[in-house]
Amino acid sequence: MQTVEHETFAKPSEVREFPHGKAELLKVGDSVIGRLTLQPGWRWSNDVKPIAGTDSCLAPHFQYHVQGRLAIRMDDGREFVGGPGDITSLPQGHDAWVVGDEPVVVIDWYGATDWARAEEDAGHE
Repeated sequence: MQTVEHETFAKPSEVREFPHGKAELLKVGDSVIGRLTLQPGWRWSNDVKPIAGTDSCLAPHFQYHVQGRLAIRMDDGREFVGGPGDITSLPQGHDAWVVGDEPVVVIDWYGATDWARAEEDAGHE
C-alpha cells in the first residue's frame, strides 16, 4: 500500500560534496532522488572520477535539467548539451561537464543513489 510522504531538499537525507559540486539526496519510500548542483569548472572525469575509480560514469541517469547547461559525452562518442527544461536519459558510460559560467542544477530520478561514491561501495560510478 502506498503511503503519503513529504520530503524537501531544504532538509536532504544526505549530502555528498565533491570538488565543484554537491549531491543532495532525498529518500522517498524505496526511491532516492538527487538534486545535483555543479559549479562552473565541474567535470565528472576531473571531479568525480577519482572518487568513483572508473574510466567513465557507470551509473545510468534519468534527469530533469533545472538550471545551467550540461554537456554530456557518451563513451560511443555521441555528445549533446542539456539545458533548462530538458530531460536526459543516460545509460552507463559517459562523461559530463558544466558549460559556461552558470551553475548547473539537475534533479536525478534514477542513479542518484551512487553519485560520488567509490565503485566498491556503489557498484556504478
